[in-house]
Amino acid sequence: MKVLKDSISIYQLSKECPQTKDIMKNLGFEDIVKPGMLQTAGRFMTLKKGCEFKKVDYTIAKSAFNEVGIDFEEEN
Repeated sequence: MKVLKDSISIYQLSKECPQTKDIMKNLGFEDIVKPGMLQTAGRFMTLKKGCEFKKVDYTIAKSAFNEVGIDFEEEN
């Protein structure tokens, strides 16, 4: 299991976890697969911020990444 800080950007997360785009699309983040979105908005957006913005349960999002071996550690 890989443990990452919850402050990691979606762009960085995609480098750590190749399934990021697919997982996020399945969670309701359809725009993430559009060309350039990962390189632009993904550079400053975190999973937590994205969930707040799209009104997706952060716990469900974390569980989806947990299934592929990624766990998030809360940063103080």
